[in-house]
Amino acid sequence: MLFLSLGLAWNRAYCTERRFETSYIERDIRMIREATENDLIDILEIYNDAILNTTSVYDYKAHTINERRQWYEKKKQELYPILVFEENNKVFGFATFGSFRAWPAYKYTVEHSIYVHGEYRNRGIGTLLVKEIIQISNEREFATLVAGIDEDNEQSIKMHEKLGFEYSGTINKAGFKFGKWLNLAFYQLNLKGPKTPKEY
Repeated sequence: MLFLSLGLAWNRAYCTERRFETSYIERDIRMIREATENDLIDILEIYNDAILNTTSVYDYKAHTINERRQWYEKKKQELYPILVFEENNKVFGFATFGSFRAWPAYKYTVEHSIYVHGEYRNRGIGTLLVKEIIQISNEREFATLVAGIDEDNEQSIKMHEKLGFEYSGTINKAGFKFGKWLNLAFYQLNLKGPKTPKEY
């Protein structure tokens, strides 16, 4: 896999060949890049599908485009990355991270989230996005990257374990959705961290 700089330290673009069911080779343009406001419709579609049809998000109601826009603007103001996986001008996945907790002593710990279009799961998109999140987190000298994963999401747990995340613990009955209690498992990846950590 060849990564090419897009001008920002944490943006990568690449091209790949993929074999289709019709038994011919076609070149697809696939890339991971910084999200723009124009991507919010695709991001909203992916996120609302996760809300309405999965336990990846402990929420009940679909979000509006205005809510996604507020989320986007807040991430940008706080200088947190929003990455999208694009194929042939269509976004099929996105990832970001943010503060693990609001208090200042948590400043070297971030928690990430990642979502992939329902029809494009299990194709490695999530793995590529998390790898980029790990690289950005290391470049910014965070010490710990946290993943909160629904206990029944075995695919996500396996992917994170393959990338070096270690199990930290589970909060039982953390949520209630689809008529059942949900247990939230936490995984963490130890990063390089700052050379000289400071309290302020």
